[in-house]
Amino acid sequence: MTAGIALQGSGVHAAPAPASLAQLDGNARLGELLPRDRKPLYAQFAHLLRRAITEGRLEAGAALPPERDLAAEYGVSRITIRKAIAELAEDGLLTRKQGAGTTVTRRIEQNFSRISSFSEEMTARGQLPSSAWILRAAGAVTPVEAMQLNLSPGAPVMRFHRVRIADDAPMAVEFSTVPSYCLGGIDDVSESLYAALALTGHRPVRALQRLRAVPFTGSQARLLRVEAGTPGLLIERCGFLRDGRPVEYTQSYYRGDTYDFVAELTDL
Repeated sequence: MTAGIALQGSGVHAAPAPASLAQLDGNARLGELLPRDRKPLYAQFAHLLRRAITEGRLEAGAALPPERDLAAEYGVSRITIRKAIAELAEDGLLTRKQGAGTTVTRRIEQNFSRISSFSEEMTARGQLPSSAWILRAAGAVTPVEAMQLNLSPGAPVMRFHRVRIADDAPMAVEFSTVPSYCLGGIDDVSESLYAALALTGHRPVRALQRLRAVPFTGSQARLLRVEAGTPGLLIERCGFLRDGRPVEYTQSYYRGDTYDFVAELTDL
């Protein structure tokens, strides 16, 4: 890994590289695998890594030692280490590059190949999700909502507008609309909309998403603690049940300085 260069006065000095796993003194700082723990060894090691990353002991850009070194240090198989790393890579916490090893991801990556909620994405990364409510109300469908949700004019819907937060940092402004038959009432949604929909059997299993770059308006910028006009990412999602009925229309405005959206493409 190449260290960055910092200029100070007339001299040139190497900037300190992010702390690596090797610099954490192995088990002493990262933690230990406990034989009495009923969780699989790969899950235990993944938890240790996740905690070190979320607590800042492993900084963004930090490099992990080779799998064989980690396996020897912790007395487990390379398959165990590989599976733990794969789990964190799928959650966006680690980045694996051929020939360059594994490093701690510098930005949050949301995988477009899976349908999941904001709460699930943040929890998987070891962050604490929360919301600041803007609006939670029932009403009649608008023409745009009716088209997206395939509803008749005047059909009842429920709207959930909020700022999505992770570890006290605002990440997105989210505007969601669902048909009223999907929930018992607006109070069903306390944190995760998908969790509430799952309880009534209306969690979407498929979604169509569209992403485009937008400048934040003044009100959006204030909610996200950025300057007005700052580039952001707008994601429009329409979620569907297994029988094809649309049950969710959401517009989410994400901070562009914290998010990468990743999609896996194949030619199968």
